[in-house]
Amino acid sequence: MNELIQIGPISPLRQRLIDDMTMRRFSKETQRNYLRDVGRFATWLGRSPHTASAEDVRQFQIEQQQAGVPAPTMNSIVGALRFFFTHTLDRPDLARKLVRTRQVRKIPVVLTMAEVKRLLDATRSLKHQAALSVAYGAGLRVAEVSALKVSDVDSKRMLLRIERGKGGRYRNAMLPEGLLLLLRDWWRAGRQQGILVPDGWLFPGQSAAAPISTRQLYRVVVEAAEAADIDKRVGPHTLRHSFATHLLEDGVDIRVIQALLGHAKLNTTAFYTQVATKTVRSVVSPLDRLALASPSEEAPDG
Repeated sequence: MNELIQIGPISPLRQRLIDDMTMRRFSKETQRNYLRDVGRFATWLGRSPHTASAEDVRQFQIEQQQAGVPAPTMNSIVGALRFFFTHTLDRPDLARKLVRTRQVRKIPVVLTMAEVKRLLDATRSLKHQAALSVAYGAGLRVAEVSALKVSDVDSKRMLLRIERGKGGRYRNAMLPEGLLLLLRDWWRAGRQQGILVPDGWLFPGQSAAAPISTRQLYRVVVEAAEAADIDKRVGPHTLRHSFATHLLEDGVDIRVIQALLGHAKLNTTAFYTQVATKTVRSVVSPLDRLALASPSEEAPDG
């Protein structure tokens, strides 16, 4: 019997996994993804995953690869199973049998500043414009935008408090003056509509009791891009990519950008150097310097 598939009461094993994630302050989205991915393994296994063997783990990975499961999906499953085997089952021996799939990282799509403005202007409501402006103006992940509360806006220090970013990490994000003014406009409008309260969500969903979903924010971005005649493949993360790239092109130190994005590793942030075309264009090639050199100049030895 698959104890990770919720049918009726929550099984003890599923509850233990939930407790382990909650104790480590995993976000609701991360918990949902881990439950889904561990459940996928349990369904394949056909019995409780606490009975899994090293050979079961090996065969599961082989069959998933043969089935054409994309590398990002497989790595997500590996991360969930590693946590499950290590912390919930106390079976680190099984966790060591899991192999991450090598993944070629694609160069992200980045909008020009003019395209970002067109996209924001093309939104259908003040709430949507404010939410997308937060994604771009502060460089937040879509889940971080969704999870913002009114109390996370610190206008005195001009910061946005991100209570649970990726991996459960806390950080402060920047709050530009223009974004603060827009959020104040949204606050007044939301109060008049009766959907914004001091301790509530900054961007409520269909009801004030729940935040706007990441799926809804994705639809908002896609619809705004279409309305703005932007033919690039655009999603909420495109605004975060654009934020980082535009800062890099403006000469902001890459370690500052790393802190603003909440990246654990600098090489993750450094990837944006590949798309910072303005930075590349500003570099003078040695070939061009040859044309400027005096004919009498000689190149130094070595």
